[in-house]
Amino acid sequence: MAEEKKGASALSSSSSRSATSHSDDKTEAKSATRRTSSGKQSTSRTTSPRKRTTAKTPRASRTTKAATAAAVANGEVPAQSIPVADPSQFGRIAVMDVTPNEESGRFPARVELGEPFKVTAQVFIEGRTKVGATAIVRNHRGKEMQRLPMTCTNPGLDRWEVMLTCGEHSDVKPWQPEFAAIKRQLGEWSVTIEGWEDTYKSWLHDAAIKVKVNDDVENALESGAQLLERWAKTADAKLSAAQRKTLVAAAATMKDTSLTPEDRLAAATSEPVAQLHLTNPLRDGVSPSQPQRFLVQRPESSFAAWYQFFPRSEGAYVDPETGKIVQGTLKTSVSGLERAKAEGFDIVYLPPIFPIGKTNRKGRNNALEAGPDDPGSPFGIGSELGGHDTVDPLLGNMDDFKALVAKAHELGLEIALDFALQCSPDHPWVKQHPDWFRHKPDGSIAFAENPPKKYQDIYPIDFNADMPGIEKEVERVLELWINAGVTIFRIDNPHTKPVRFWQDVIAAVTKKHPEILFLAEAFTRPGMMRALSYVGFTQSHCYFPWRNTKEELGKYLETTNGDDGYYQHNTFWPTTPDILTAYVRDNGIAGHAVRAVLAAMGSPSWGIYNGFELIENKQRPGFEEQIDNEKYEVKVRDWSAADKYGIAELLTNLNRVRREHPKAFSYHNLTVLESSDPNILAFARHTPAELTGTDKPETLIVVVNLDGHEAHQAMVHLELPDYGIDPKWGAHIHDELTGRDFAWSWDNFVSLAPWADVAHIFTVVHED
Repeated sequence: MAEEKKGASALSSSSSRSATSHSDDKTEAKSATRRTSSGKQSTSRTTSPRKRTTAKTPRASRTTKAATAAAVANGEVPAQSIPVADPSQFGRIAVMDVTPNEESGRFPARVELGEPFKVTAQVFIEGRTKVGATAIVRNHRGKEMQRLPMTCTNPGLDRWEVMLTCGEHSDVKPWQPEFAAIKRQLGEWSVTIEGWEDTYKSWLHDAAIKVKVNDDVENALESGAQLLERWAKTADAKLSAAQRKTLVAAAATMKDTSLTPEDRLAAATSEPVAQLHLTNPLRDGVSPSQPQRFLVQRPESSFAAWYQFFPRSEGAYVDPETGKIVQGTLKTSVSGLERAKAEGFDIVYLPPIFPIGKTNRKGRNNALEAGPDDPGSPFGIGSELGGHDTVDPLLGNMDDFKALVAKAHELGLEIALDFALQCSPDHPWVKQHPDWFRHKPDGSIAFAENPPKKYQDIYPIDFNADMPGIEKEVERVLELWINAGVTIFRIDNPHTKPVRFWQDVIAAVTKKHPEILFLAEAFTRPGMMRALSYVGFTQSHCYFPWRNTKEELGKYLETTNGDDGYYQHNTFWPTTPDILTAYVRDNGIAGHAVRAVLAAMGSPSWGIYNGFELIENKQRPGFEEQIDNEKYEVKVRDWSAADKYGIAELLTNLNRVRREHPKAFSYHNLTVLESSDPNILAFARHTPAELTGTDKPETLIVVVNLDGHEAHQAMVHLELPDYGIDPKWGAHIHDELTGRDFAWSWDNFVSLAPWADVAHIFTVVHED
């Protein structure tokens, strides 16, 4: 009779777990009106169109029934995993809206090897029963590589999240022997979210109340002891012998009726047991989500520092006898490589180095007529000397280019080459493939236009007549430069060509050379930029140069470093040969420093166009680009003058900070911080300790004065626990730019002046 009463009581207790109280409903309803951390409403997305299915919901097997019967006899009925035969079916625990999952999962999210990234999901069960969630990372061979518990960040929306990595960060270059091991790790990985009933937490919630009010205490404690014993025997918990012994001993104490109920309950809530609940929990009714795909790419696919120079300007000088400029060559361009290396950059980006056409050649400042000594725009590609597969003889030959690449590799630099898919009227393709170009009714070929702009020296390619033929030729040309040592292509205006064209070409190239990266120079509509990222453009130019106010920058930083960062890797460039904004024009040295800090710290990938160190900031009247633009002439620069501005030193320091704290840079770990002044922007990058490999979090805090003329002060709020900081002690922070140390708490005073410090870059020092 006693056993029957015990069983009946346990069944009653089990049933009560599913009964949701009226007050709990109210609490959840209030919480559900909030937004998720990613800013989405509580309405869940469907990850794929629902398919009609005739599959029957799998029923419990005989083994499951036997286990349930045994459990009933002992009191507690654990949740059972339910087999899922169709993606539309739920498991025992509901797992929904796993992010990222754009375009119904057709395109995998992209991450760099070892880059921290965030995954979220809705995980819930009926009633007031407690649940847990675990994220499992598997490599492209299906091997489990990481298993981490998720945290519930919005109980009302059942939203759980976790930071993960696919593999370990590496700085290995594609030409180094060690890259073979890196290459084997690249490809499609997966993340699976496992929801499970947290039986221990559910039991503990009720048992603590019953002991406190002395209600049905014996059954509550006996049920807990049985739970601990079952936990100790569960293979899924992956317990060591010592850990199993801890649970068994706790269960024995709970059964000891000579102790007070409070002491017996304390055995189940001791620090060792609580720690096991975090690291090796009892997981009932485990219910996996459909795997989410992640395309893992090589080092510098996300985290990279670019430096651009024109080879014809490197080493250029004025002949004292003739007064004419003697242009630089690929051989003299070694000076540009050495400058890029000294300033800490990873990638050297060269504009087109192909022969330049003479027909309709542009003069200085985009003049319609070129003078006899004007070199023309390197984007007017092709002459009788050759096209995209030829080195401009004024720069050297293919052997000279290979020697430059070899020198770059010796310095640890990658070479990125500009590939502008357009032709001058003199390009060999014009005669060889006239159907590749659009003709006017009078039979002439239409030059490029973007009204009111006209590009009389360029013929755009028409893809309607022979796209397969154009694809084949482009693949041939890219292969030629890959064989010469190029590992990255910067594609000029890819948004003016069919998306499918790039999808075919990039797929063909990366199938043979998965290490090759593509940067899109696309300033266009969001849909086109996203589509280009879907089809393989690893990084992208973006609208960062035109985001200048605190509000604009705050929103853009969160967009770049949010869910969009799984697909579109925005590369922040303060200036380019095509872009010189009013902000850079009007704010002098301080403005250049501000934009450099924002670019280097605001995105994992950033770039500098040379001349930035010399404060080249005079606009051509009526245009947002430099006067005496290097696109149309050879620039002779006095690099010895760079020291007086201090920008080169700042660039070097920024790249040092990035290099020393790579785990802090991800497209998924930036938070804009509250600051009280409209000219003071503050943000933090944070990676939790379990992902850094050092058992310590990695945190950078950046504070910038956006005003290039006036000093500003502000209070900056830091939510200490979010960054692994104990509020009791506060934070010890180190300014990477000045070497000074500070103590920070929740709210902190900062003062920045453009004639002194335009920014702080703090690292949080976590003591041993």
